[in-house]
Order: sequence, then C-alpha cells, then structure tokens
Amino acid sequence: MIEEAGVVEHLDVLVVGAGLSGIAAAHHLLAECPGKSFAILESRAAIGGTWDLFRYPGVRSDSDIYTLGYSFKPWAGKETIADGDAILDYMKDVARAEGIDRRIRFGHRLASASWDSSTARWTVQVDRGESLPILALTCNFLFLCTGYYSYSEAHRPEFPGESDFGGSVVHPQFWPVGLDCRGKHIVVIGSGATAVTLVPALAAEAARVTMLQRSPSYVFDRPRVDRVVNALRTLLPGMAGYRLARLKFMVRDLVMYQLAVRLPALVKRVMLFRVRGALGSATQVAEHFTPRYPPWSQRVCLVPDGDLFASLRTGKSVMETGTIDRFTATGIRLHSGKELPADIIVTATGLKMEVMSGVALSVDGVPVQLGDTLVYKGCMISGVPNLALAFGYANASWTLKSELVCRHVCRVLKHMDRTGNPVCVPDARGVRATTDPLLQLSSNYIARALVYLPKQGDRLPWKALHNYALDTLLLRFGRLDDGSLMFSKPTSKGP
Repeated sequence: MIEEAGVVEHLDVLVVGAGLSGIAAAHHLLAECPGKSFAILESRAAIGGTWDLFRYPGVRSDSDIYTLGYSFKPWAGKETIADGDAILDYMKDVARAEGIDRRIRFGHRLASASWDSSTARWTVQVDRGESLPILALTCNFLFLCTGYYSYSEAHRPEFPGESDFGGSVVHPQFWPVGLDCRGKHIVVIGSGATAVTLVPALAAEAARVTMLQRSPSYVFDRPRVDRVVNALRTLLPGMAGYRLARLKFMVRDLVMYQLAVRLPALVKRVMLFRVRGALGSATQVAEHFTPRYPPWSQRVCLVPDGDLFASLRTGKSVMETGTIDRFTATGIRLHSGKELPADIIVTATGLKMEVMSGVALSVDGVPVQLGDTLVYKGCMISGVPNLALAFGYANASWTLKSELVCRHVCRVLKHMDRTGNPVCVPDARGVRATTDPLLQLSSNYIARALVYLPKQGDRLPWKALHNYALDTLLLRFGRLDDGSLMFSKPTSKGP
C-alpha cells in the first residue's frame, strides 16, 4: 500500500469512467449528495466511453434512445434509433450543462485500489502515462463505471493464411481513419449487432459486401423514427412527453423479453415471419436467419428501417453461413470450398470482456479474485467494502440499470452519513453460488469470461433480476440494512 504521506488528495467518492454510466453517476451525486467531493477518472482523452471509442461506419445504438438516454435529460431529436455521433453530442451536452466536464481528469487510468479497514479508505494508484509519475489518491467510496469490455483489446481469433491475404484486415473496435471502401469487395465476419450495423452502411459505397456468419442470430426490424412517440411529444412537450416515451419503450421491451422467456417457440415464429416478409424469401430465412437457440438467449440484433434487408434485396450485400477454412491471397475460402473474394476483411468477431477495466483490487492486503465473489443487487461485490459497479442490462438499455445503481449508491452514502457508519460491505456468508452468469446471455464473449466474473447467489438480493420494474423496487425502495449489506465503523481487524 502507498503510504499516506504520498497521497496528494482525498475525495469522498471517486468515479472511474466518463461514459454513459460515469456521467450519470456525476449527475446523481450532484443532485442527491451535493456535499460530497468527487472526481471522475477517465483513461482516455475524451468523454463518451463506447460512443467515443467506436468510429466504424454506421455506428448507432442497438436500442431506443429514450431508454438509452438519461431519465433527467430529454432527447431532443426525432430519431428513436440514434447515430453514434448524436449520442456522443447528447452526453457532452449533459456534462457541459451540469459542470461535470470540469470534474473529469482525462488521461488518468486507475491501476490499483487498496482498502484499509483501519482508516475506512481506498488508496488508489493512477497511471497518467509514461512521462508522469504514478499518482496516489484516497477516497471513502469507489464507484466503477467502466463497462464490461476492454477498450485496448478485442476478441480477435487468428485465421489460417492471414499472411497470404493481399488486402486490408480491420476490426471495428479499431477502425482506421480514412479507410476507402468505395468500389471494394468487403467480407464482414460476424453475426452480431456490429456486423448487422456495418453491412448496410458499407454497402452504400462498396461494390459488394458479404456478411459471413458461422451461425445465424435473431434480427428484428424497428422504425428509426417513431411517429407515434413524436406526436405524443408534440402534444406533451418537455419532460412529460419524454417520460411517456420512455415508459412506452420500457414496457414494450420488458413484455417482449418476458414473452421470449415464457413462450420461446411462439416468439421465434413471429420473429422469423417478420424477416420472411422483409426479405420475401423463405429459403434465405431458413438458411441465414434461423438461429439454433431460443430468442434472447443471446442479444437480438436491431435492424432500423429494415436497412439490412433492403441491402440484401438489392444485391448490394449477400449472406453466407459457413465456417472459414483459410484466408487466401484474394479473400476467404470456406470449408465448403466456396471462395469469397475480398479487398477488405472486417473481423466483427466480438468484444473481450473485462470487468472493472482490469483494476487490481485488494482488501487489507489480500487480493480480490472476482471469480470467487458473489454480486449483491447486481452492483456490489461480496467482501469488498465501499465499492459499487455500474453494470447495465443485456436484455434492455444499459442506462436503465446503471442509473438505478447510481441512485442506490447515493442512498447508501446518505445512509452511512445518517447512521455514522462509514463502512458498508456485502456479506455473502450462507449464500450458495450458482452457475448463472451475471449477464443472462449465452453469447460467446460472456462464456469466455465466466471464470473471471462475479457469480450470482441462490437467493435475493444475490440474484440478478434482469427486470427494470423489479430492480426499481429493490434498488430504489428496498431496505438498505437488509442483513446482507453490513454497515460498521472502521476496524483494524478488517471487514
């Protein structure tokens, strides 16, 4: 642990990450805990998180902007499915209007955090780059709003024969500035939201785009502009119309997810029927759009205004379902023997999960192994004091859950002040760990990281609910001193 003499500053709350969750955390701290000192550490040079990092063609939200946006800041645009640049501008407007941008320390990467029970403080080490020394800070509460994947690495499998390929190979997470796609033949490897977004965007300029998937995903079309919602917002301007729009999309998505869980065969038929109507080809649906798993076992890919289907109908893009044998000098050869010509290959092969951005945690000198912990209310970690994670939903907009977590953290902070107990730690003694993942999806990027993720317990409040209505009751109105979250004073014996 860094000695106290080396610490240059103490804060009540240290927020890590200036993306959607970090900006929300700052807003709620200002609104609900105005007396608390806090700062935001951001490893990159800009606000935005995901929406500043991803710059591939067509990048957009894969859920409606009314629930992806903040409860306290109305979305002013008419689009329901918003472009990445518009989302980034929205976040910057919030940060600038509330003075949050002045609390962000850019180029500050949290490297490690050590809890000392005798002082009830975290001591953190902050990496500011090679030219500056490590900075030491202390805080009473650590709030990690860093998302769930690595910004510096992506999941990128190696393919046989890559060195033989004469064109460009790019990953969407690190899209090259100025990449010229005009008149090119492009193969996009992947079947998830990124691939579904990229294909129609690239097809607008490329000679032809092939979407190559190992197996199909569920896709569902939505209008980019919801005329009913815009009409309601005209009749009910300001927050009233915005809240009504949010409510519509929250209820719609919750109902659809519950139907998918309870009536998967029916929901699957409905979804495939819609795709068949959009494509006009039962053969294509059977071959390329019929997944092997039930709906919402993996995240459903959104297709705004049916842009992917339109691209396929016109022949500007094509689908291929198969496995890769090897890259060749001029493209990709499948195990079936089919050759896919390409000037550019896009490996939309997924994310690399990284909870807490790889920060090394220790409690009283003992390293924390996340894979051995349980998650409390979906946002705190067993045995780890005064720490919260802003972890969102996989089956709905991320921001819905992360804002609930922000409000819960503020409730906890005020409770500690009110009771004179500056320490809170989730105690999981007697709770049995289950094999249920924290994100209730079977996606490969989650499966690859299960061993490193906190586990769920066999009962509330140690089970993730994946339900906004139930989480609202639990996080905003549930008891704080519930027998699992223990409040106490500093002790030399540790929590």
